[in-house]
Amino acid sequence: MIQDLKNNYGHLFEDALLDEISQIGLLKDVPEGHKLIETGQYIKSMPLLISGAIKIMRDDNDGDELLLYFLESGDTCAMTLTCCLGNTKSEIRAVAELDTKLIMVPIEKMEEWTGKYKSWRNFVLESYHNRLMEMLETIDSIAFLKMDERLLKYLGDKSNITKDQVIYSTHQEIAYELHTSRVVISRLLKKLENQGKIKLNRNNIKIISL
Repeated sequence: MIQDLKNNYGHLFEDALLDEISQIGLLKDVPEGHKLIETGQYIKSMPLLISGAIKIMRDDNDGDELLLYFLESGDTCAMTLTCCLGNTKSEIRAVAELDTKLIMVPIEKMEEWTGKYKSWRNFVLESYHNRLMEMLETIDSIAFLKMDERLLKYLGDKSNITKDQVIYSTHQEIAYELHTSRVVISRLLKKLENQGKIKLNRNNIKIISL
């Protein structure tokens, strides 16, 4: 575990903090599609990502989902931090986008480390800032971008996260994450295919040129 920590967080944390995390953290391997956090549950630990990716979703009152942002190696989730510190129920759902390795840190250590380690305090503040910027970007895309532009951005983001030009998502899954209907997504994907930007296959979408 200590080597994984040094590879991903060694440039951020002091050696003493890395040692503490390795002693009390729980290393977990999470398969693609697994729900790490469900809306409405209390959170007892926070994740530090070693590898893979996690998507953070938000539900509306009708049970529809909206993709807020992705987490990658070296990240943690600001929404999780907020719930941990306030001992409140989660307002988000976290799902592994890829097979993911992470270290779960007990919440009782978070406040202690904030006062004890400057690097941890800076990490928490920067995490809040980064996740806020990503959520503002999501809000901007909903408010100011047309659905075809949002879809293009979504496909580009997914490709960057997975490091793959092939997107293994159904039209319905994309519709859920963009908070629209499958019919709209299917129509726009066909339009992108006709423009030569993607190739629609039976079980995936191949990006040609975005």
